[in-house]
Amino acid sequence: MKKTRFLFVLLIIIALNGFAQNNITPAADRLDTYLPLLKGKSVAVFANQTSMVRSTHLVDTLVKRGIKIVKIFGPEHGFRGVADAGEHIDNTVDKKTGIKIISLYGDHKKPTVDDLKGVDVMLFDIQDVGIRFYTFISSLQYYIEAALENHKPLLILDRPNPNGFYVDGPVLEPKFKSFVGMQPVPIVYGMTIGEYAMMITGEKWLSAKANKINSYNITTKPTADTPFHIMVIKCLNYDHKSKYILPVNPSPNLREMQSVYAYPSTCFFEGTVLSEGRGTDKPFQIFGHPSLPDTLYSFTPKPNEGAKSSKCFNQLCYGWNISGTREEMLTKLNKRIQLKYLLNAYKLFPDKENFFLKTNFINSLAGTDSLMKQVKAGKSEWAIRKSWEPGLNKFKKIRKKYLLYKDFE
Repeated sequence: MKKTRFLFVLLIIIALNGFAQNNITPAADRLDTYLPLLKGKSVAVFANQTSMVRSTHLVDTLVKRGIKIVKIFGPEHGFRGVADAGEHIDNTVDKKTGIKIISLYGDHKKPTVDDLKGVDVMLFDIQDVGIRFYTFISSLQYYIEAALENHKPLLILDRPNPNGFYVDGPVLEPKFKSFVGMQPVPIVYGMTIGEYAMMITGEKWLSAKANKINSYNITTKPTADTPFHIMVIKCLNYDHKSKYILPVNPSPNLREMQSVYAYPSTCFFEGTVLSEGRGTDKPFQIFGHPSLPDTLYSFTPKPNEGAKSSKCFNQLCYGWNISGTREEMLTKLNKRIQLKYLLNAYKLFPDKENFFLKTNFINSLAGTDSLMKQVKAGKSEWAIRKSWEPGLNKFKKIRKKYLLYKDFE
């Protein structure tokens, strides 16, 4: 009897969790809201494999409903999302629809005048993970700039942020601006892609030409009769306390929600000689190096789809495996970036002069050179986190102005 009662309660919990998840509606699913804005227009779509309308890709959905798509733009990892991080992607043609695909990555990050010839409306729909060095928000900025500079209305279909329930990390300093961090925001900024778009537009953090054109004509109230520069279509039933589970992997090495949660804490290893787990079945949950003590967890990263080349391939590494269930990962991280992984690895690494890559890529990831200096100086996690507070407090005041959904605090 007790076993039956337990199973019954468990089924109710699972059902309620499923309802809470399914009750969140990404903007792409709200077809009746935004289709009237696209009818009779020539549309350019910036999308990838996450751009789904329920179980069908956005491009296929729009074409089926008679929307004229004349260009597809693809970000890092490509339109279908299978390329390695940083891999060069050529322009091509979508085999299913015959529509030209233009890669917006590498040397060609912003649509040109020629790219936008014959385009009436630009559309953006890509799932973000809410981390500054995840490059889709950089691609979004260039897309917004191109829209404003070329006087093309831009429609952004918002999606929930799977890391949108906290804000943490060092705020980027301008001299460390790069494609893995373009704006003075912390590593975890706690905003949806639509909210982020409103912030960088409203704060005039765009190109000089885009800022000059922009009169902050950005709206979240769709009407086919009202001209707009930028329009954000909101999600339904989402707020910043939500723990949204991604229905599609956002990139080849974020294959589990546990990796999505761990990514802000363990991506720092991309700026070191350690493996960050690429070439294993749990990227960003497993990390280590052959030089670390052999009493630690052992693994051998090997080439695979989405990680054709990386550090320490085919070498026996020693390090850490922090994997577990989603709930266990959330508990371990405790709504903040955990620096202990980086600090412990540095402490145990025998050749400290060669722990960080000579490219100083760690500074691009952190958005500052302070973190590397603090690690080398043996600063505690508490002291490092304390140094973030002034920047975080300043950012949080800016962030509040652009929230479209109820906050977590």
